[in-house]
Amino acid sequence: MLLSYIPYALEFLHPFTVHGNTRLRTPSVMVKLESEGFTGYGEACLPPYLGQTVSDTVAFFKRATELLNMMSTEHDLEFVLMMLRSSMSADYSGMAAIDMALNDLYAKLHGKSYRDWKGFDTGVSLPTAHTIGIADTSQLAQKIEEAKAFSILKIKLGTNRDREIIECIRQHTDKPLFVDVNQGWTDKHQALEMITWLNTQNVSLIEQPLPVNKKDDMIWLTERSPVPTIADESVRRMHELKALNGSYAGINIKLMKSAGLGEALRMIEFAKNQGLKIMLGCMAESSCATTAMAQLMQFADFIDLDAPLLYKNDPFTGLTYQNGNIVLNNLPGLGVAPKPGLFPSH
Repeated sequence: MLLSYIPYALEFLHPFTVHGNTRLRTPSVMVKLESEGFTGYGEACLPPYLGQTVSDTVAFFKRATELLNMMSTEHDLEFVLMMLRSSMSADYSGMAAIDMALNDLYAKLHGKSYRDWKGFDTGVSLPTAHTIGIADTSQLAQKIEEAKAFSILKIKLGTNRDREIIECIRQHTDKPLFVDVNQGWTDKHQALEMITWLNTQNVSLIEQPLPVNKKDDMIWLTERSPVPTIADESVRRMHELKALNGSYAGINIKLMKSAGLGEALRMIEFAKNQGLKIMLGCMAESSCATTAMAQLMQFADFIDLDAPLLYKNDPFTGLTYQNGNIVLNNLPGLGVAPKPGLFPSH
């Protein structure tokens, strides 16, 4: 198997900046994996807060290349992934890229879409939340109008004007809201007071209300919260999921945290057995990795996969958005393809 990769600084419109909507550049490393005339694609998205750099990711890919060169598609996919994970330290995004490229490749070798190959529902189409960036409430009506096709909106809170933001939104729409606090509240009593009020505002979930290090406070808060609390920064992979101990009512699974589809599926199974809600999320991925995550939609209670809509020039084709719903094609593999010229010819 031949792995090639390119660092690619992807340009996208990021709605979560403190000083308003600005155009940022978030690095990704795109990979393609070739074997027996078939090609699988993957993406490692590297927002700065993950602490994973392009150089670190490329170094992991070089280690992975040595392992892949000793293998072929005659090896069981789980064996190949197990060997690759043995060379991984904190290279979660890099591992996610190779994981999705391998799954893309193996499904194509079987002549099936990934979902058909796995025995999933191939026709599922579900609504995703669409993020409304709140920088200036004077622009809010326009942003809500731009998101009119979407039935669910996602709002970032954790500011000193949270009530004002929600009240402004409710002047323009009564759509259900996902609220992401990003660890922005620090006092459990004030958090409960706010969540109790948000429950009257058609809020469906509260994501990461308290800092990661306030686990005991989160247990207290989740026991009393009238709205499901969803762990994001508190849970990356399985070992952190197993350690939740009732601190959240659900988890937000992201491929760049879980290190790939395989771990994401294991986390989904464990969480379902524990009675936890499942949210599928993304960071700043293009249609490549977002389409990969969307393959698991049928297992989700909440979906937040709108990252490709933030791109000025999405380098991949894959999922589409129709009337606020994610629609997947049934092409072989993950159903993604790079735009012409993305990968240099060899």
